[in-house]
Parts: sequence; structure tokens; C-alpha cells
Amino acid sequence: MTSSAPDDAGQVLVGVVVRVHGLRGEVVVEPRTDAPAERFAPGAVLQGHRPRAAGPGPLTVTGARAHSGRWLVLFEGVADRDAAEALRGVQLRLPTSALAEPEDPEEFHVHQLTGLRAELVDGTGAGTVTDVVHGPGGSLLVVRRPAGHEALVPFVGAIVPTVDVAGGRVVLDPPDGLLDPED
Repeated sequence: MTSSAPDDAGQVLVGVVVRVHGLRGEVVVEPRTDAPAERFAPGAVLQGHRPRAAGPGPLTVTGARAHSGRWLVLFEGVADRDAAEALRGVQLRLPTSALAEPEDPEEFHVHQLTGLRAELVDGTGAGTVTDVVHGPGGSLLVVRRPAGHEALVPFVGAIVPTVDVAGGRVVLDPPDGLLDPED
């Protein structure tokens, strides 16, 4: 998996500014990508977005380093603590067109999976993939079931034997009860 689900403008979330670090404009970014060194490399241009408010627009990375599971990032034109504080809560997005196709045919970008029709091996409709959640035990497909509830489906070959991006579907072979609503 490479990035979070796309927004309506064809962008994927790659990180969120969570707080300021120090006095010289550095911010702490919670990565939402498995390629943070690539996404936050100097020269990378990310779109700053705020839900329900105007965002700062394009932000050019001038420096970045890993720090305690997060990233410390410097942006062009953000030279002090006050300017960095204005970025708190900003979502950092990248156009899906800027993402290279994965080299491994068994690897997919999240935006390629969201919106796919989920069906069982017998062809019965099982819902729609709405997101992918990355957890310590692996990735989970979030499937919106026809009845309206969501099911979390482990994204492993035994349960998701077929991913047909071109055909707009994933095939599920879930164990009994996996797709049932939680009580």
C-alpha cells in the first residue's frame, strides 16, 4: 500500500501536520504512506489541504528526517514557529498521477482499491471497498456491505484471492461470520 484514499480531486493523503517542532519552522508530520522518505524528499511538492477551510496550497519540502515514527519536515517559506503553527492540522496530499505504478503485481495503491466492487467467489455481490486500513497485523479492506454496515477484511491472498483493478472488482473468500455485522 502506498497512500490513503483519494479525495474528489484525484489526490491521495500522504501525511498530516500534527504539531510544530522547535523554533525554525520544522513541523511534525504523521505519515499516511509507506514511502515517507520518497514523499517527503527535498523538492517534493505537496498540496496542503484543510477540510472545510482554505488550505495553504502547494508546499515544497526543503528538508525532512524520520523521528520517533513520525517525520520532521521543513517547507519552503516556513521559517519560524509562527509560520509552522499555521500548518497544524493541514493534510498533505499528492496527485494520484504523480504515483508510480507498483513494480510488484501483488501490490496496489489504496486509491486503486477504493471504489472496487467486492464480490464473493460465487459472484454474489458483497459490497464496495471504501478504504484500506493499515494495522500492526497487516492491511484490512473496509467493505461497505449492501445492508449498510462496514466489514473489515484482512487483505491476504487466502481471503482476497483476486484483485481485478481493470475489471473494477475484488473477489472475497471470507471465513464464516467475517462479513456479518458486529453486535
